[in-house]
Amino acid sequence: MRRVRYTSTGGPLFVEEAPVPRPGPGELLVRCAAVGVTLPVVRKVTEAAEPIALGGEVAGEVVAVGDGVGRFRAGDRVTGLCFGHGYADYAVLHEAMASPVPEYASYVDAVALVRSGLVALGALRAARPEPGEATLVTAAASGVGHLAVQLARALGAGRVVGAVSDAAKADFVRSLGADETVVYGDDSWGAPVDYVLDAVGGDLLSPALAALAPGGRLVAYSSGGGTLRAYDLLVGGKSAIGFQLGLVARQKPELYATWRRELWELFAKGAVRPVVHGEFPLEEAAAAHAQIEARGNRGKVVLRP
Repeated sequence: MRRVRYTSTGGPLFVEEAPVPRPGPGELLVRCAAVGVTLPVVRKVTEAAEPIALGGEVAGEVVAVGDGVGRFRAGDRVTGLCFGHGYADYAVLHEAMASPVPEYASYVDAVALVRSGLVALGALRAARPEPGEATLVTAAASGVGHLAVQLARALGAGRVVGAVSDAAKADFVRSLGADETVVYGDDSWGAPVDYVLDAVGGDLLSPALAALAPGGRLVAYSSGGGTLRAYDLLVGGKSAIGFQLGLVARQKPELYATWRRELWELFAKGAVRPVVHGEFPLEEAAAAHAQIEARGNRGKVVLRP
């Protein structure tokens, strides 16, 4: 089979031939039809001290199962998070990290919706929104952000503001249901909002916090780091909340499953539609990563083995 690998920090990425893996106990072997490209994986390639296996979101058909697997069998359509080599023709998923793909959805829909949508929905739930409240979503054109904009609207936000790195993304974000758009470098982000969903971190944390009305909530779910001053929270009675989906998956699997069902229900009703910016063959994985690094994507970037 083909798989994408690299041998030194920063790449380059290349395709090599490798044996088809065998599923171990509790594992599924999946013939990959779509692979989601995410910012955390892109960052690890450029920043990690040692090369990593390029894993992440995969979707495809189960072709074999390991001992002890009870929920899936060969021929099932699944999506899930792969911790090994996922940029490949075949990938291994642990049964606990896999979920069915409905017949009404494509594999590309699955990798664009499920993991990114769970992050977006979880961050939204962490904000404890009340009906009619105003929200601001940073990285609003990204794989997660473009779903967060739609989810906020679908779940009752009274006003949705999308914050983007480039004004050229404004029309796209408005097409998703945002009432307003702002660019990170703008002097003002408009009227204050009740909660911010921040996927960027770093230097953007301060203006994101400033965009909140008194008593507002900032939900940070970025891997970009950054710090906030306690005084800036105290002066406006504001709060900062950290959200990590992995903790929910490990500590509250029933809640994780409930959110996943909710996502598919919203998708089936047409209330949430994942947008794919581009589909790339495995041989063009470097080009897919470049789209993410340049913040040029509008929606999800997908590899098609």
